[in-house]
This record gives sequence, structure tokens and C-alpha cells, in this order.
Amino acid sequence: MQVTEFLKHHYKHFNAAALIDAADGYITHLNEGGKMMITLAGAMSTAEMGKSLAEMIRQDKVQIISCTGANLEEDIMNLVAHSHYKRVPNYRDLSPQDEWELLENHYNRVTDTCIPEEEAFRRLQKHLIKVWSDAESIGERYFPHEFMYKMLLSGVLEQYYEIDPKDSWMLAAAEKNIPIVVPGWEDSTMGNIFASYCIKGQLKASTTKSGIEYMMWLADWYPKNSQGKGVGFFQIGGGIAGDFPICVVPMLYQDMEMHDIPFWSYFCQISDSTTSYGSYSGAVPNEKITWGKLDIHTPKFIIESDATIVAPLIFAIILGW
Repeated sequence: MQVTEFLKHHYKHFNAAALIDAADGYITHLNEGGKMMITLAGAMSTAEMGKSLAEMIRQDKVQIISCTGANLEEDIMNLVAHSHYKRVPNYRDLSPQDEWELLENHYNRVTDTCIPEEEAFRRLQKHLIKVWSDAESIGERYFPHEFMYKMLLSGVLEQYYEIDPKDSWMLAAAEKNIPIVVPGWEDSTMGNIFASYCIKGQLKASTTKSGIEYMMWLADWYPKNSQGKGVGFFQIGGGIAGDFPICVVPMLYQDMEMHDIPFWSYFCQISDSTTSYGSYSGAVPNEKITWGKLDIHTPKFIIESDATIVAPLIFAIILGW
């Protein structure tokens, strides 16, 4: 059986059925002329989501992405340093001393995967400082993802490639120049490194455009792309990668008083977060109606499971694998 055939034969109930319904709803949304935003929280890039997401980008199954600064950079880190990563399958058994030894060996652990500092962080830093400095020297300012695009498209990283480039979603996104929104970019390794240069007086903070400017850009993009079937929202995980962009609709409607702004026209979230104590990640979709994000009639799906398992399966259905 092909993947899609297998899933549609076996996935009949509960979260399995929600997976199928969400995938079918995504396909219907695109077939009816809609556009789709995918949001990436967690460590989806380190989980090598690019193996399926890159093809989604190439086949125009996603028109815009919102992600954390970590996901923005970690896909590129995997591209240039994959063989240097260290997998720790027994991560649940690590003692504080074991963790300290990983630190001393310049490994930064993300669950069962350790990112190598020298080959990943410093390799990107060496090339990004030039991209940042070159822009500043001629008075130009860019968004964080635009700096990454410049670095990727320049070809300077090709000498380091350690995976098939077709499995890098950032490279696919750069080649198609699809828009990316990166709220809270400063909460990332490259964001921290950029801040360190600003503290040392080597760069100006204003050289990189801010989160407020991302929202202003999104406020311009959304009305231009939400006519007809509208824009759908496919949320992987929770957090700022999802909450930031979804708020553009109530902001335009309530704060800008643009009362003809359409709601998001499809919504799906994959999350294993528990609903409690005001959690955004764990909030059921209907709560978003009260915030002016979703309409009563917006197709809504929630799959309570591990996104590293679920998202590639949904993408496989959408891609017809």
C-alpha cells in the first residue's frame, strides 16, 4: 500500500480519524482556491520535518510560514552539520553529570538529539555576521528570514551540505521566496549571537527588523490574500509561532476597525498540550471564536498527538504519497 492508502484504510477513529479529516479539509481548502499558512513551534526542524515540508513548499501546498527563530535556523544547521549531530536515545536516563559532560563537549541537547556547537552554531555565525554587516554598511535593514535567504541563496553554505538539499525546507522556501514570519526571533541562538554583536557595538539592533514590523507586514499581506476562499491556518504545536500570526485577524478587525476582514477559513492544530490554566497551546479551537480569530463556520480540527508523528503523515496525504 501507498502511505495514503494505508492511512485511509486503518485510521478510522479518534485522533486517527481527526488526522484524515484534517488532511482532507486541507486538500479541499486548496482545491477551492484557498491559501495556507503553516506554523512551526517546538523543534520541528531538528526533527527533520524538512523531509516532507520542503516538498509541500515546492508543490505550492503552503503559501506562508510562521516559525520560531529556532526552527528558522535549525533546519539550516541540520543541512550543514548533520553528520556531527549526536543522538541520545536514552535521554530520559541522563544524570545531571551526563548533561554537564554534553555541555563540556559542546553539544546542546534537544530531547534525544544534540546539536554540535562548532559545526552548527559557529558555522552559521561566521557567514551571518558578513550578511548582517554588509547590509548595515549600506544602510539596509531586513527581516531575520531574509538574512537567512541571502546566506542560502549566495551559495556560501554549499561547501558544508551534509544532507540532500531537497530535504531542507528553508532552502526550498528561499528558492521560492515564500514569506516567513518569525515572531520572537531574539529567542534563538542566532538572535542571541546578533544581540551579542549589538552589545559589543559591532552591529546596530535596528539592522534586523522587529516583531512589530513583522506584524505590520502581515497586516498588509493578509487582506491581499484572504479574498475568495481565504487563508487557512495549519498549526504545528502552539506557542508564539501560532499565537502571533493568528492574532492579525482580530487586530485588523478590532484595532484597525476594518470590519470586512475575513476570519481564518480553515484551522487545524496538532498538539499534545493539556488544556489548563489559560494555555494557548492547549486551548480548543472554539475558544478562538471568542477572540475573533475563527468564524463559527470555520472548519476546525485538533489532533491530540505528537506532531513529529502526525505532521509528516498529513503532508503525505496532501502530497498524494
